[in-house]
Amino acid sequence: MRTLLNIIWLIFGGFWLWLGYVFAGIICCLLIVTIPLGVASFRMANYALWPFGRAVVPAPDAGAGSALGNVIWFVLCGWWLALGHIMTAVAQALTIVGIPLAVANLKLLPVSIMPFGKQIVPSDLIPVSQRPLHAL
Repeated sequence: MRTLLNIIWLIFGGFWLWLGYVFAGIICCLLIVTIPLGVASFRMANYALWPFGRAVVPAPDAGAGSALGNVIWFVLCGWWLALGHIMTAVAQALTIVGIPLAVANLKLLPVSIMPFGKQIVPSDLIPVSQRPLHAL
């Protein structure tokens, strides 16, 4: 089921979201100071391309640096990537088949706005009762 959802996701929005994250990563890596933002963007691009079967969990060692990184991320990249998620979710929700994808897309919003201080892990490592919908 995960593979089927990931293939449908890829066709109906995942590729374009991936492209947005890759573009943001390239721009951030061109500027020397924002290379950590570029690395985070590439990590998120991988997740946005194939999200089902994985989940985002808080990083246990996140500190004040991740909070500062999130503020810089939001100003430079996060707001327009979040806008891309919202627009894609609205387009997916217009069809009955796309409603589960739209819900999963909206669940990606928090991590697209604040990626620092979070880890992407296989959903098999998370207890079933604590898994988000898009990680099932």
